[in-house]
Amino acid sequence: MAKGKPTQAEPACRLYLVTPPALEPAAFAPILAEALDAGDVACVQLRLKDCPEDDIRRACDVLRPVAQEREVAFILNDHPRLARETGCDGVHVGQTDTPYRDARKIMGNDAIVGVTCHDSRHLAMIAGEEGADYVAFGAFFPTATKTAEYKAEPDLLSWWSELMEVPCVAIGGITAENCAPLVTAGADFLAVVNAVWGHPQGPGAGVRALNAAIEAALAGPAG
Repeated sequence: MAKGKPTQAEPACRLYLVTPPALEPAAFAPILAEALDAGDVACVQLRLKDCPEDDIRRACDVLRPVAQEREVAFILNDHPRLARETGCDGVHVGQTDTPYRDARKIMGNDAIVGVTCHDSRHLAMIAGEEGADYVAFGAFFPTATKTAEYKAEPDLLSWWSELMEVPCVAIGGITAENCAPLVTAGADFLAVVNAVWGHPQGPGAGVRALNAAIEAALAGPAG
């Protein structure tokens, strides 16, 4: 995930993988490698909630090289100081986490800092104006990964993409079967969890299915 909108050499919409809520780093490393080797992935976010910092640090040390060796950005959720100390490419902060400005000061100008904006145009405008590298909207669909307090609609993506150059990430229950309206509405990235890690044929098949669905949506109706 480079800073800014995808370039002409990149797809108009790309995958943003979020890790399962619980994992054992050494066991998960080959699973992550399988996913990243299966097709285009812009970013991996390590998201371990309610986890001791030492465990997060260990997970970063094991999993970050898997992503970075494949030129995939590795982003840590919630912890800017840990992200900087462990060599992550960036950090993702929510509305109740470290404020964007503090996260930017900790990470520096070259790092990626993304911000959760739920279904709020106001929060997204603030994040974009302050300099966030991307804003994340959702949840667009029901999800078993976390309790979704907000419901976003595709027209939010259309509004944002027409108004702002800052990329937007769509999140929440996204699958290969339901992602087309988000792609055509203007999502720059699709954040997915279960559609990859829970795919019945494995994570590689999940990545391939999602990339095929993105390509089909961008191509438009057949005929």
